[in-house]
Amino acid sequence: MTVMAETGWTIGYTVGIVVVLVVVALVVPILLLAHKIGKQAAAIDASLRRSVTNTAGLAGLNTTIESAGTIVAGLNRGRKRLGG
Repeated sequence: MTVMAETGWTIGYTVGIVVVLVVVALVVPILLLAHKIGKQAAAIDASLRRSVTNTAGLAGLNTTIESAGTIVAGLNRGRKRLGG
């Protein structure tokens, strides 16, 4: 009876260790990938911040378009008055 009990414990410990090793083998690559993504996210964020600065001038683009439209309309009116 003692031999069977020891065999049961040995099998239990072996199965437990195998399960833990499988879980570790699955979790470690996920953690490494998450770390790599975190590094890339910092670089992407810095690039996006530079893009905000570099494209700030585009905020006035609608005003420029409206002004150009007004100028073109005035030129067309002048051309029609002159007979062209």
